[in-house]
Amino acid sequence: MSGLTESTDQTMFLDPEIRNWVLFPITIIMVLVGIFRHQLTILMTGEPPKPDIKDIRQGKALMRGQTLAQSNSYIPASAFANRKAYLCQAYENGTFLKNKSKDQSPVNLMTDPKNMEVMMDGMKKQMMGIVPQTLIMGWIQFFFSGFILIKLPFPLGMRFKQMLQSGIMTPNMDVRWVSSLSWYFINLFGLRGVFSLILGGENSADGIRDMTAMGTMGTMGQQAGQPQDFNKLFMSLKDSLSIVYHEWDLANIEQRVLVKYGKQSQIYKSAAR
Repeated sequence: MSGLTESTDQTMFLDPEIRNWVLFPITIIMVLVGIFRHQLTILMTGEPPKPDIKDIRQGKALMRGQTLAQSNSYIPASAFANRKAYLCQAYENGTFLKNKSKDQSPVNLMTDPKNMEVMMDGMKKQMMGIVPQTLIMGWIQFFFSGFILIKLPFPLGMRFKQMLQSGIMTPNMDVRWVSSLSWYFINLFGLRGVFSLILGGENSADGIRDMTAMGTMGTMGQQAGQPQDFNKLFMSLKDSLSIVYHEWDLANIEQRVLVKYGKQSQIYKSAAR
């Protein structure tokens, strides 16, 4: 079997025209399409909506109470008691709520124009990623189906054969040969660093997001649920915070540090002398 593989490698030669008219054009076209799609996405989506300061205050107030409940051992007992009393009273009075009316039922996100605009921008970005990649894949399958483009310079196992030789049903071919369709997928994931250098880290030409968008198109309608009821979250956090006891974690910290680093015995020896 090894001799068959070696003889097959020796008798396979690629026409230089395949490199000039298939390998390079596929790569160049994918780069240009990614750049064009990034610019078109910017023009179609526009500027992202500005966050509401009241929504930010609600989230930060919730995080503040959770941090106090979990990491209270590094502040003095008096400071913990004052913060605990202030936050519990604020949660009870609804000081940090966006809407002061506690009995107001939560509004569906689908009825909010801002959320609808954000969802439409997300759908536009997904369509701008799916349509170009589908056209490029169809173009490669129609014109270059069955082409062998390049041979990788390093050995690979048989498990990579299906990934590198898509569209070619040749069981005895060396795994290192790459077909045209597999070259498309390699560029789809491998050009991410190139797009980051050209367009920046937050670009719309990422092929990995395109493949993820293809799998999430069917669940677009299920992503919009009910908003969080911060009044219930605050009251639950108030109940949890009210039963938290303070434990000062810095007591005898000097001795513990000395014991940890093995300096306690040396101090005792020097004191005895």
